[in-house]
Amino acid sequence: MNAGIGVINEQVREHGALVTALRGEIEKVIIGQRPLVDRLLIGLLADGHILLEGVPGLAKTLAVRTLAGALNTRFQRIQFTPDLLPADLIGTQIYNPREATFAIRKGPVFANIILADEINRAPAKVQSALLEAMQERQVTIGGETFALPEPFLVLATENPIEQEGTYPLPEAQVDRFMLKVLVGYPSRDEERKILDAEARTARRHDTRPVVEPAAILAARAVVDEIYVDDKIREYILDIVFATRDPKKHKLEIREYIRYGASPRATIFLTLAARAHAFLLGRGYVTPQDVKSIAPDVLRHRVLLTYEAEAEEITPDTLIARILNELPVP
Repeated sequence: MNAGIGVINEQVREHGALVTALRGEIEKVIIGQRPLVDRLLIGLLADGHILLEGVPGLAKTLAVRTLAGALNTRFQRIQFTPDLLPADLIGTQIYNPREATFAIRKGPVFANIILADEINRAPAKVQSALLEAMQERQVTIGGETFALPEPFLVLATENPIEQEGTYPLPEAQVDRFMLKVLVGYPSRDEERKILDAEARTARRHDTRPVVEPAAILAARAVVDEIYVDDKIREYILDIVFATRDPKKHKLEIREYIRYGASPRATIFLTLAARAHAFLLGRGYVTPQDVKSIAPDVLRHRVLLTYEAEAEEITPDTLIARILNELPVP
């Protein structure tokens, strides 16, 4: 490690005010949904894009807009529709007939926080237009490459694939997301609070920017320094390799997995575990940090066989078995 754990703990406490400020602002609007809010903060701290999946009406879009409103950054919402074109996303060249020249018109992707709303309602060509931006943090327009601003974060929402009028996301694009978060229904008590707050014609969702871009980048630098013991690193490798060769880890699930998680999963699981420790005010990662965030990192990277689908086995079921049966350091 680059610094003593005590020093890192102090840095986490110093920069943890960012988390407190963001949570306070978000919870003015979002009732409940603490796991969703925590995953959004983890993505922000770990510099990882997030895919939110859930049925309509669960505040996915509102949560992203609220987070963006609490940041003093540029925000763009892109509504994905079947007639959207790649140029509508990244920009295009505009011809000026008077001067016989082309000018670059940048698209909405040139922002810090991108809400790709209902991303699975656009065809694959448009979905794939995000690939370079998400992975390389740059886009190419007319042969010229433009860097995207920092921080840059894509927060995408989608309805379940089986709903009418949606297109499955290409596997190459899904893998670009650090986390895939399944958004569930609120509890009865939470929904009563939502009813009391929202069942009126005059609704206001005002947030104010409480965090500057420099604070986000400084917090990310602290996240990079959070200590990960060698035993924790080996545990992360065990989890990822168990999705590829479960029999070697004495797990009888090989017939259900067509492809296991890629090395990108190993990197993202480590980064997300560090960010999870940061949220809890610690300068070191524990096995529980890894277990808490592993389903969100792995569920879209474990591809199932026909046998698994026939038996209605989900990636979450297999990941839970791996986490429950692997030895914990």
